[in-house]
Amino acid sequence: MGTYVNEHLAKDEHVIHETKLHWVTFLRLRGIISLGILPFLDYITTEMAITNKKVVGKYGFFSRRTLEMNLPKIESIAVDQGVLGRILGYGTITVIGTGGTRESLSYMVNPLDFRKKFQEIG
Repeated sequence: MGTYVNEHLAKDEHVIHETKLHWVTFLRLRGIISLGILPFLDYITTEMAITNKKVVGKYGFFSRRTLEMNLPKIESIAVDQGVLGRILGYGTITVIGTGGTRESLSYMVNPLDFRKKFQEIG
């Protein structure tokens, strides 16, 4: 479990499901040009989790971007997967909150499992 998620758990809150970036991020042009350094930083600093109270996401090394949305405020979690994403097991998770708030994380491992866990507790 990631340190950000652990540090921001409320009393009586526990992690139900967690996911990370997929290894395919190393094969993107950004990764090839940077010799794998930038995707490695993304890989070790990106966290996405569902707790019994909220969905938590954190990404970024030099500048940090976070998402914390209480479960009752989430309308749905959308998953986008192309053909290669379906074959290799990665995709984009978009958390859609009340009022149209949208937060996306790309190249996440097993996004359908993430959505399924959310639906099980919702």
